[in-house]
Amino acid sequence: MPAYLSYYGIITRIDDFWTGSTIPTGCYKLVSIQIVDGSIVNFVVSPTTYFVDHETLYPGDPVIAFYDAMAPVPLIYPPQYQAIVMAKATRDKNFKVDYFNSQLVSSDGKLKLNISPLTKMLLENNQVFTGNITNRNLIVVYGVTTRSIPAQTTPYSIIVMCRYNN
Repeated sequence: MPAYLSYYGIITRIDDFWTGSTIPTGCYKLVSIQIVDGSIVNFVVSPTTYFVDHETLYPGDPVIAFYDAMAPVPLIYPPQYQAIVMAKATRDKNFKVDYFNSQLVSSDGKLKLNISPLTKMLLENNQVFTGNITNRNLIVVYGVTTRSIPAQTTPYSIIVMCRYNN
């Protein structure tokens, strides 16, 4: 099961990334992000990377990038990860990519979801999800939370990551 971690920062550059295979140039991108401490982290963006709200990102945009902490990575500097999910950061939206159990609590125990009739439930292809969202890997877009442990929120939207749910 994937364990998702993230970096927040400002995009400094976006370049084509050559994969060394028969995949045509331009299908993969290398997105460089300057994080809060000033260092750079690179993310390989593939055709399967999910962009929240299907937004196009540009240099100068604040972004949060999620990756699978269990996936192998090259031992290079700056570090380079395969981006699973990317989102343009805004003041009114928070993002969490994680496994949520039968009680809709994240695997790290820090966030509990309270679903309302207004919560959009979607697939990665933007179609409506009509199944059960428990015991799945989810992309959660939310605003305010309670100060409880775990924090509770009523999400704006939930994207079900079917390809990461076995």
